[in-house]
Amino acid sequence: MKFEDIEIEDVDFEAMLEESFKKSESKSDLVTGTVVKIDEKDNLAVVDIGGGRDANLNLDEIRDEEGNITYKVGDEIEVVNQGRGRVSRKAALSRLALNEFISEYDEDQEYIIEGVVTKKNKGGYVVEVDGLEFFMPRTLSYLSSKIDPIGKKVKAVIVKVDKDKGSVVVSRKELIERDRAKSEEIVANLLESKEPVVGVIKKITSYGMFVDVGGMDGLVHYSQISHKGPVNPSKYFEEGDEVNVVALEYDKKKRHLSLSIKDANPDPWENIDEIIGVGDTVTATVSNIEPYGVFVDLGEDLEAFLHVSEISWDKNVKHPKDYLSNGEEINVEVIEIDKEGRRLRVSLKNLLPKPMDAFTSEYRVGDVVKGTVTSVTDFGAFVKVGPVEGLLHNQEVSWDKSKNAKSELNVGDEVEVKIIKIDRDAGKISLSKKALEDSPVAAFAQEHKRGSIVTGTVKDKKDFGVFIALDDNVDALIRTEDLHPLKFDEIEKGQEIKGVISFIDPDSDRIRVSVKQLERQEEREAMEKLNLDQDDSMTLGDAFGDILKK
Repeated sequence: MKFEDIEIEDVDFEAMLEESFKKSESKSDLVTGTVVKIDEKDNLAVVDIGGGRDANLNLDEIRDEEGNITYKVGDEIEVVNQGRGRVSRKAALSRLALNEFISEYDEDQEYIIEGVVTKKNKGGYVVEVDGLEFFMPRTLSYLSSKIDPIGKKVKAVIVKVDKDKGSVVVSRKELIERDRAKSEEIVANLLESKEPVVGVIKKITSYGMFVDVGGMDGLVHYSQISHKGPVNPSKYFEEGDEVNVVALEYDKKKRHLSLSIKDANPDPWENIDEIIGVGDTVTATVSNIEPYGVFVDLGEDLEAFLHVSEISWDKNVKHPKDYLSNGEEINVEVIEIDKEGRRLRVSLKNLLPKPMDAFTSEYRVGDVVKGTVTSVTDFGAFVKVGPVEGLLHNQEVSWDKSKNAKSELNVGDEVEVKIIKIDRDAGKISLSKKALEDSPVAAFAQEHKRGSIVTGTVKDKKDFGVFIALDDNVDALIRTEDLHPLKFDEIEKGQEIKGVISFIDPDSDRIRVSVKQLERQEEREAMEKLNLDQDDSMTLGDAFGDILKK
């Protein structure tokens, strides 16, 4: 029950108590009677209670545990006259026990009882303790009228015993106010001293911990547990653990005491430069694993973040849990200290051998190796060779330009490739599959040299020229300035164009053709032929007649 729900009534305590005693005397007289009849059929015993009066007693009140009736006709029996021809042996036993308790009561000794509220009347409540019935006035109960108290377990202290009237009065209010005064004294001392005190964890919840400090419970919110920031208390503490705490504030109305564990311990960030530095190697314990990285405990109330990219040199880390587990101790390197943001970043892979070092010690440019395709993208495929991954670009997949990584490869395929470039500083490796095959341009170059006349079909037009197909997988470029006397705007795809090879390089897989040079070359060839075939009788007009006609 909340203390704000407690009701305190302005009642004449003495008058109310007297009224309660009068009711007890009129309805609960303790008398000695004689059993005159036992009627098992009606489950009744008839008791002569004097004055020519008989009263009925329920047989269940005088049966033992085995169901046997413990009295017979003629036996004397003490009962409580409840009026209207009824008596109670159970009430008598309670009255006798209460009388015995009262007779042994020591006024110099304090009695604190714990019982159950069994009855309610205008003046207050009846609290039963081990068969004894005590009276608790409403004004001393601190019980709300909004809640039915019957069946409620309460603690109270005996405040008055009337031996003549056989009545005991108890007060719950007395104990509560004592606890309140004690709590306020504890709180005052805690807030005044601001010194850490030892508390015992009573209960752990998702939002914090309740800690007993000198008999009063206070809440340590999960944000007040560690200098690391908000933490799950169940990961660090157990109920019954002792912890150092300081008091933060106290809400007197709600009787809510706020405590802090982190303020009871030094803040490591105040002297972080003396504790740790960038480049340091430290031992850490994995405390929390997330898909994007791992939080590690460095001790000294410090926590660092290990990003997923800093776990391994392997770029295909799918989830940190595949490499690390909670509670595991690892060595990490400090790579960033953000004092203002109170953040630490560490790396695990920096302490591991670099795959590129191992690769370059074993492989060289030009080596032919086997690898496994790890991923396929729009621009190529990544192939794992030994401890590293290399890029097989689309243009290195095949001499056939219609083929690419997506059309030719799948993840998991084993492929043979040639190492064509190693950039150790950037950690990049370039691979080629087509380098293991004969180049169509190289085969073409065996039969065609610079100056050879060729005919090709227009495949594509660009601002800078026209691409023509000379043979299977052999293309050539005619630059715009080399198209004369053809007009660029009049050229269409599929059109055949005749030209002369002006440049051919099998290593770079490039050929250039010129229409412009074709005319000059034909003239030169005609002159050479003329010089060989002409006879002494030929005139200049005869020699150049055909050419002039053109």
